[in-house]
Amino acid sequence: MVLVGKKAPGFTAAAVVNGSETVEGFSLSDYAGKYVILFFYPKDFTFVCPTELFAFQEKLAEFEKRDCQVIACSTDTEMSHWGWLQLDKSRGGIKGVTYPIVADTNKTISANYDVLAGDWEFNDKGEMSSTGELVAYRGLFLIDKEGIVRHQIVNDMPLGRNVDEAIRLLDALQFTEKYGEVCPANWSAGKEGMSATHEGVANYLAAEYN
Repeated sequence: MVLVGKKAPGFTAAAVVNGSETVEGFSLSDYAGKYVILFFYPKDFTFVCPTELFAFQEKLAEFEKRDCQVIACSTDTEMSHWGWLQLDKSRGGIKGVTYPIVADTNKTISANYDVLAGDWEFNDKGEMSSTGELVAYRGLFLIDKEGIVRHQIVNDMPLGRNVDEAIRLLDALQFTEKYGEVCPANWSAGKEGMSATHEGVANYLAAEYN
């Protein structure tokens, strides 16, 4: 499901914030009027996942100065999140991560963002069964100040994401909002944009690909 251009699905769930505080009614709506990077990961106490969580933490100040809230989410419980957050890196933990980590325990958030792996069905006796493990793929969603999804990407389990690319897309969105120009291929902050006209693209192509 492509969510780009649509209202981001809302949610209220338990979460761990500031690395240690459990909040029962954490809501996406709490960040209305801010940019949000919402990213999903498969499981606590795994291998690729902590590298991503620390990578976002390392660049957290970059997101904050762009008025962007980073939020992580997996299908683990808030107790699992809390326990993982208390462990040092040397023991495979993520102690030091401070942005919110949401507990999608009933898997509805992952399902609404269409990043839930596996599937479930009911047999003729009304019994439910699942095919595959019901955990989240590595989905990432950039949500603007109006609550609209402006970018999404979904990676398979073994493929870690590039946090710098998330920042680049955030910069591009804010550039287009401020200047009304579009961002061509490989654009990054500090480069010129392009007017969305035939003359604009012709001038850009002549300058970049002569």
